Amino acid sequence: MSESTRGFSHRESIRVAERPEVVYDVVSDVTRTGEWSPICTACWWDDPQQAGQVGAWFTGHNEQPGRTWETRSRVVAADRGREFAWVIGDGFVRWGFLMAPLGEDTELTETWEFLPRGLAMFRDKYGERAETEIATRTEQAHTGIPQTLAAIKRIVEGQSARLRS
Repeated sequence: MSESTRGFSHRESIRVAERPEVVYDVVSDVTRTGEWSPICTACWWDDPQQAGQVGAWFTGHNEQPGRTWETRSRVVAADRGREFAWVIGDGFVRWGFLMAPLGEDTELTETWEFLPRGLAMFRDKYGERAETEIATRTEQAHTGIPQTLAAIKRIVEGQSARLRS
Protein backbone atom coordinates (compact mmCIF):
# COMPACT_ATOMS: atom_id res chain seq x y z
CA MET A 1 0.00 0.00 0.00
CA SER A 2 1.41 3.38 -0.94
CA GLU A 3 1.89 6.16 1.58
CA SER A 4 -0.81 8.24 -0.14
CA THR A 5 -3.48 5.57 0.38
CA ARG A 6 -2.58 4.34 3.88
CA GLY A 7 -5.78 4.06 5.88
CA PHE A 8 -7.90 4.28 2.75
CA SER A 9 -8.19 0.56 2.10
CA HIS A 10 -10.10 -2.11 3.92
CA ARG A 11 -10.92 -5.79 3.61
CA GLU A 12 -12.98 -8.29 5.55
CA SER A 13 -13.80 -11.94 5.02
CA ILE A 14 -16.57 -14.41 5.78
CA ARG A 15 -16.93 -18.15 5.29
CA VAL A 16 -19.69 -19.14 2.85
CA ALA A 17 -20.91 -22.74 2.69
CA GLU A 18 -20.64 -23.06 -1.08
CA ARG A 19 -17.98 -23.50 -3.78
CA PRO A 20 -16.08 -20.39 -5.03
CA GLU A 21 -17.62 -20.63 -8.52
CA VAL A 22 -21.13 -20.47 -7.09
CA VAL A 23 -20.23 -17.48 -4.90
CA TYR A 24 -18.60 -15.78 -7.89
CA ASP A 25 -21.72 -16.27 -10.03
CA VAL A 26 -23.73 -14.36 -7.42
CA VAL A 27 -21.33 -11.48 -6.65
CA SER A 28 -20.43 -10.89 -10.30
CA ASP A 29 -24.09 -10.37 -11.22
CA VAL A 30 -24.14 -6.64 -10.52
CA THR A 31 -27.88 -6.53 -11.27
CA ARG A 32 -28.33 -8.25 -7.87
CA THR A 33 -26.28 -5.69 -5.89
CA GLY A 34 -29.41 -4.12 -4.41
CA GLU A 35 -30.06 -7.43 -2.61
CA TRP A 36 -26.97 -7.06 -0.41
CA SER A 37 -25.62 -3.52 -0.48
CA PRO A 38 -26.58 -1.11 2.31
CA ILE A 39 -26.20 1.87 -0.09
CA CYS A 40 -26.39 0.70 -3.71
CA THR A 41 -30.05 -0.10 -4.37
CA ALA A 42 -29.73 -1.12 -8.05
CA CYS A 43 -27.17 -1.72 -10.80
CA TRP A 44 -27.44 -2.37 -14.50
CA TRP A 45 -24.99 -3.15 -17.28
CA ASP A 46 -24.45 -0.23 -19.65
CA ASP A 47 -24.03 -2.78 -22.49
CA PRO A 48 -25.66 -6.09 -21.46
CA GLN A 49 -23.70 -7.97 -24.15
CA GLN A 50 -20.48 -7.21 -22.23
CA ALA A 51 -21.94 -8.13 -18.83
CA GLY A 52 -19.38 -9.51 -16.42
CA GLN A 53 -16.34 -9.08 -18.67
CA VAL A 54 -13.21 -7.06 -17.92
CA GLY A 55 -13.75 -3.62 -19.43
CA ALA A 56 -17.57 -3.74 -19.14
CA TRP A 57 -19.24 -0.67 -17.65
CA PHE A 58 -22.20 -0.64 -15.30
CA THR A 59 -24.19 2.04 -13.53
CA GLY A 60 -25.15 1.93 -9.86
CA HIS A 61 -28.00 3.80 -8.17
CA ASN A 62 -27.18 4.71 -4.57
CA GLU A 63 -29.42 6.02 -1.80
CA GLN A 64 -28.88 7.38 1.68
CA PRO A 65 -31.04 9.67 3.78
CA GLY A 66 -30.91 13.07 2.10
CA ARG A 67 -28.76 11.94 -0.82
CA THR A 68 -29.29 9.94 -4.03
CA TRP A 69 -26.67 9.53 -6.77
CA GLU A 70 -25.45 7.30 -9.57
CA THR A 71 -21.96 6.05 -10.33
CA ARG A 72 -20.44 4.43 -13.39
CA SER A 73 -17.98 1.61 -12.83
CA ARG A 74 -15.72 -0.50 -15.02
CA VAL A 75 -14.96 -4.17 -14.37
CA VAL A 76 -11.20 -4.60 -13.83
CA ALA A 77 -11.09 -8.28 -12.75
CA ALA A 78 -13.38 -11.14 -13.76
CA ASP A 79 -11.77 -14.47 -12.89
CA ARG A 80 -14.57 -16.94 -12.13
CA GLY A 81 -14.23 -18.46 -8.67
CA ARG A 82 -11.32 -16.19 -7.74
CA GLU A 83 -11.94 -12.45 -8.15
CA PHE A 84 -14.50 -9.93 -9.36
CA ALA A 85 -13.58 -6.24 -9.05
CA TRP A 86 -14.47 -2.84 -10.46
CA VAL A 87 -13.26 0.74 -10.35
CA ILE A 88 -15.68 3.62 -9.91
CA GLY A 89 -15.46 6.53 -12.30
CA ASP A 90 -12.08 7.60 -13.59
CA GLY A 91 -10.09 5.55 -11.08
CA PHE A 92 -11.67 6.91 -7.90
CA VAL A 93 -12.41 3.83 -5.79
CA ARG A 94 -11.73 0.12 -6.29
CA TRP A 95 -14.18 -2.44 -4.91
CA GLY A 96 -13.91 -6.18 -5.27
CA PHE A 97 -14.56 -9.68 -4.07
CA LEU A 98 -11.92 -12.39 -3.65
CA MET A 99 -12.86 -16.03 -3.32
CA ALA A 100 -10.63 -18.76 -1.93
CA PRO A 101 -11.57 -22.40 -1.38
CA LEU A 102 -11.87 -23.61 2.22
CA GLY A 103 -12.52 -27.30 1.72
CA GLU A 104 -16.07 -27.43 0.31
CA ASP A 105 -16.67 -23.79 1.36
CA THR A 106 -15.40 -20.37 0.27
CA GLU A 107 -13.60 -17.62 2.06
CA LEU A 108 -15.25 -14.53 0.55
CA THR A 109 -13.30 -11.31 1.03
CA GLU A 110 -14.64 -7.90 0.12
CA THR A 111 -12.01 -5.27 -0.64
CA TRP A 112 -12.24 -1.50 -0.87
CA GLU A 113 -9.62 1.11 -1.67
CA PHE A 114 -9.98 4.88 -2.01
CA LEU A 115 -7.50 5.49 -4.84
CA PRO A 116 -5.21 8.56 -5.10
CA ARG A 117 -7.22 9.93 -8.04
CA GLY A 118 -10.41 9.65 -5.96
CA LEU A 119 -8.84 11.41 -3.00
CA ALA A 120 -7.68 14.21 -5.31
CA MET A 121 -11.14 14.49 -6.89
CA PHE A 122 -12.75 14.79 -3.44
CA ARG A 123 -10.26 17.48 -2.44
CA ASP A 124 -11.00 19.42 -5.65
CA LYS A 125 -14.77 18.96 -5.40
CA TYR A 126 -15.29 19.59 -1.69
CA GLY A 127 -12.47 22.01 -0.82
CA GLU A 128 -12.43 22.69 2.92
CA ARG A 129 -15.01 19.93 3.51
CA ALA A 130 -12.94 17.32 1.64
CA GLU A 131 -11.37 15.57 4.63
CA THR A 132 -14.78 15.26 6.32
CA GLU A 133 -16.33 13.88 3.12
CA ILE A 134 -13.43 11.44 2.65
CA ALA A 135 -13.72 10.29 6.28
CA THR A 136 -17.48 9.80 5.88
CA ARG A 137 -17.06 7.67 2.73
CA THR A 138 -14.28 5.67 4.39
CA GLU A 139 -16.45 4.98 7.46
CA GLN A 140 -19.37 3.96 5.21
CA ALA A 141 -17.15 1.43 3.44
CA HIS A 142 -15.79 0.05 6.72
CA THR A 143 -19.26 -0.39 8.23
CA GLY A 144 -20.95 -1.51 5.01
CA ILE A 145 -18.56 -4.34 4.17
CA PRO A 146 -19.55 -6.68 7.04
CA GLN A 147 -23.24 -5.99 6.30
CA THR A 148 -22.68 -6.80 2.62
CA LEU A 149 -20.75 -10.00 3.37
CA ALA A 150 -23.40 -11.24 5.81
CA ALA A 151 -26.15 -10.58 3.26
CA ILE A 152 -24.25 -12.36 0.45
CA LYS A 153 -23.68 -15.35 2.75
CA ARG A 154 -27.43 -15.53 3.50
CA ILE A 155 -28.30 -15.22 -0.19
CA VAL A 156 -25.80 -17.82 -1.46
CA GLU A 157 -26.46 -20.35 1.29
CA GLY A 158 -30.23 -19.85 1.00
CA GLN A 159 -30.10 -20.26 -2.76
CA SER A 160 -28.02 -23.45 -2.39
CA ALA A 161 -30.42 -24.87 0.24
CA ARG A 162 -33.40 -24.26 -2.08
CA LEU A 163 -31.61 -26.02 -4.96
CA ARG A 164 -30.89 -29.06 -2.75
CA SER A 165 -34.52 -29.30 -1.56
